[in-house]
Amino acid sequence: MVEKIYVYVLLLIVARLLPQKLVNIHTLHKNDSNKEPEVIDSSKPNEVSLKLAKPIILEKMRNGVNSVLSPLTVQILLAMSAAGCKGATKDQLLSFLNFNNVDELGSCFARCVASVLTQGSSSGGPVLSCGVWIDRSLSFNPHFKAVIDDVYKAHSTRVDFQNLAARELNEWFGKETRGLINSVISPNEINKLTRLILANALYFKGTWEKKFDASKTKEHEFYLLNGSTVKAPFLTSGESQYISAYEGFKVLRLPYKQGNETHRNFSMYYYLPDAKDGLPNLVEKVCSQPEFLKNHTPQTKVSVGKFLIPKFKMSFDFEASKFLKDVGLVLPFIESLDGEFTNMVDSPAVSRELYISKIFQNCFIEVDEEGTKAVLKHT
Repeated sequence: MVEKIYVYVLLLIVARLLPQKLVNIHTLHKNDSNKEPEVIDSSKPNEVSLKLAKPIILEKMRNGVNSVLSPLTVQILLAMSAAGCKGATKDQLLSFLNFNNVDELGSCFARCVASVLTQGSSSGGPVLSCGVWIDRSLSFNPHFKAVIDDVYKAHSTRVDFQNLAARELNEWFGKETRGLINSVISPNEINKLTRLILANALYFKGTWEKKFDASKTKEHEFYLLNGSTVKAPFLTSGESQYISAYEGFKVLRLPYKQGNETHRNFSMYYYLPDAKDGLPNLVEKVCSQPEFLKNHTPQTKVSVGKFLIPKFKMSFDFEASKFLKDVGLVLPFIESLDGEFTNMVDSPAVSRELYISKIFQNCFIEVDEEGTKAVLKHT
């Protein structure tokens, strides 16, 4: 019997299947119900997700900042970018993403988008929406447009960047996030050099398989990394739980209601170090061993005594290009008059000057008695 679980907490929003962003690019001047579900090899995207997550989480942790992020959706935007470039830039993107060529990369993420990140039922599950906007003075490269439309199921359109782009993007995000995010970008963030914007939004609403009784939610001590404590609301239940104990830490799996779907299911995983100051070491373990998450997932329910998990709501913003450069992805961010994003727009003069200026991610998550609501966006 597990007597007490305090989660204070390593919470990685990195799905085991595969772990969004708005990327500003500037110039210088289906499952058939009768078929077996398709198996998606998540090892490559998961490895990249952990490589990206590690420096972000550890830096924010050192500064006493909570973090919630979705490395998978960063990868999807980078994959879309790879479809529009050539040369050493494309090679570096492919190497960073752990794929040999663009076709293999697109095939993996197409299956991910179609099977994992597509609305399946009203009971929960993530929904990914991708969008690409270019200035109305330009036209899409036909091959690039075919890839983003067919592979990534992206919304793609031409727009007046100087007057209407911010409004159109904000309206799109509001629609795709069910009204939770309505203001993503302001007009002054799109300048005269902006030629193309790639974006995606991830919306997730999951209902617990076994909901918590709201009348039993009470305040308890929540342990901070600096050794102090604060009062915070905790959910509790006397039900058996999916919990496994390992050397130095425990893992809790809370499944979400599956509904009528048979080809996908989702859970939230909590990783709890035994030591109150053990979170940094646990992050190192999780993010440094590619098979760690796969090898530490509870499969069996156990009886619990006093069982507590925090009820919380948090948001987190970060700019990803710094961290991507630190882990070796440099060329896409270099300003050049002879760049290699030449396959995005049908204008040789403009396409040679394209580069990725910044990648922003904003995340929101809420965990309560009913389940989880999470929203992520990129610019």
